[in-house]
Amino acid sequence: MVHLWVRTESRANERRVGITPAGVRELIAQGFHVTVEESPHRILPIADYAAAGAEIAPEGAWPGAPAEAVIFGLKELPEDGTPLSHRHIMFGHAYKGQPAGLALLRRFREGGGTLYDLEYLTDSDGRRLAAFGYWAGFAGAAVTLKAWATQRQGGICAPVAGWPSQEAMQDELRAELDATGAPRPHAIVIGALGRVGGGASDLLAAMGVRVTKWDMAETASGGPFPEILAHELFINCILAGPRTPVFVPPEAVDPGRRLRVIGDVACDPSSDFNPVKVYDRATNWAEPVIRVADHPPLDVMAIDNLPSLLPRESALDYAGQLLPVLKGLDRIDEGAWGRARATFQDHLSAL
Repeated sequence: MVHLWVRTESRANERRVGITPAGVRELIAQGFHVTVEESPHRILPIADYAAAGAEIAPEGAWPGAPAEAVIFGLKELPEDGTPLSHRHIMFGHAYKGQPAGLALLRRFREGGGTLYDLEYLTDSDGRRLAAFGYWAGFAGAAVTLKAWATQRQGGICAPVAGWPSQEAMQDELRAELDATGAPRPHAIVIGALGRVGGGASDLLAAMGVRVTKWDMAETASGGPFPEILAHELFINCILAGPRTPVFVPPEAVDPGRRLRVIGDVACDPSSDFNPVKVYDRATNWAEPVIRVADHPPLDVMAIDNLPSLLPRESALDYAGQLLPVLKGLDRIDEGAWGRARATFQDHLSAL
């Protein structure tokens, strides 16, 4: 019997969850044992999980879970350095040389546990089986537009908080854009054919923003790309790798550009592959942007948990994509799970 243990998210402002009560009910019907921890923040109520047949555990009880339990969360674990002995499903961000990722791998090595990284759950052709990308792009474009609207009025983007729905987000954003009295800006989205770029493009279009859509064909030359600096907004939706060109070089902060706000939805500033070279740290809900130039202003939005700004839409969408994959946990050494384990073992061996 597979024992899936759904842990509480420890990260501040994280209300998402990777499985719905309806999904729990389906897994239990398949023969799974499902435990769900209580959470004061989760967007879906614990009572609904109990009604679906889940065993309920106290918040943060997962370190004492049975050894055979598979611990399932979305974002990072508390960084307390303790060895990790269980099998964990989560976004580890551990395979691109990030300092926190290396520390996480060492914890797994010390405890003998295994990471099944959600980012590396793929089909046989390497395509991801579930992703938050659409809502990351949607929310990222919204915060980027908020930053532009505030900048137009002489300020810098104020703290943001989660919205109860995409309709509430759009109503608020439309009012802020109208209050500037300025025409809508012109934006360029790179990665426009992917899930992330699709979400960003949809939000921008809904707000009346003109969008230039680029993807692999437009960036195949390797740069430089002066066209990016000719737009007021740039939304980066490319998951960077060794072959990703530099989109925004360090000298882009100099005068002579129209570019005013960068929305780096991919947000990987600590990676050597980062294609946006004008900033070096992620932003957050309390400080949504970094101002990297003043004359004229240039702000960078690089929040790394953007889908959490729309927790209900993003959680329901993602859980629906992931459920068929979770149903295969009884064959955890095969298929997508086997590939994710092999990726973990490769990186563990390289430590």
